[in-house]
Amino acid sequence: MIVFVLWLILSYIHSTLVSTFFRHQTFYEDPRYILFIHMVINDAIQLTVTVTLFVSSYIFYKINVSFCCLLILVAVFTTRNTPVNLASMAIERYIAICKPLRHSQICTVRKTYMVIGVIWFLCAAPDITDLFVTLATESLSFFHGSVLCLRQNVFKDPILALKRQAFDIIYFSFVFLTLIFTYFRILFAARAAATEKMSAQRARNTILLHGLQLSMCLLSYISPSVELVLHLIFPGRIREIRFANYLIVYILPRFLSPIIYGVRDKKFRKYFKMNLLSNRCREKLKKVTPQH
Repeated sequence: MIVFVLWLILSYIHSTLVSTFFRHQTFYEDPRYILFIHMVINDAIQLTVTVTLFVSSYIFYKINVSFCCLLILVAVFTTRNTPVNLASMAIERYIAICKPLRHSQICTVRKTYMVIGVIWFLCAAPDITDLFVTLATESLSFFHGSVLCLRQNVFKDPILALKRQAFDIIYFSFVFLTLIFTYFRILFAARAAATEKMSAQRARNTILLHGLQLSMCLLSYISPSVELVLHLIFPGRIREIRFANYLIVYILPRFLSPIIYGVRDKKFRKYFKMNLLSNRCREKLKKVTPQH
């Protein structure tokens, strides 16, 4: 129930952010906000799928293997999308602060959508091969059976686990280096420039928050090992360990996206409040309007 209630709260926040974005043309003509709302939608999908997996493991314990494959692949794609999207947002801020005269030429709406397409391709391609390998090595009856829906129970080939680790290291190294590079370039630009220091400081703080978000994303890759160690220490507390692990690794990081832009960003905060007020006014009007 706690997980479900938190999912409802986050879903409401995400849906309000998305509706705010699409109601105001100023946002979907700005690459910065396009990348942000892509991350919000991605997080909403990821959260919905992982909540489905988490709750189904408690209610049904085992589910159909084919359905499990679909859920796991979507969860993996969206989990991997987040850090790469963070890197793209950091690069956009770097161009806006360090190369302001070229920003409108480099960061166009069309190029932003192309970047989003590339993000999905890069994040999906390595794990699609897991499905092909499993289709080639497992019998048809395996996909008609039921299993506790964990990645290692479906994609069982040891080589796939090594491949995943290698790709995880590559992706997160790229994102980490990108955040470090953009942070220090913006820092040096702020020191050199006599103007726009506040803008550079906000961009720097945003990238620091991206770094915090990235570190929390990294937890999803070490959490299986941590869970295993905790299970050995507390053998009778596996459900409690899984519950705490899920809250910290999957729920908590999803609260950061609304904070970074929905609260900190003045422009988005203004329209976000307007959207909330208009929603409340409509609800009050529905209550006051007599029913015929």
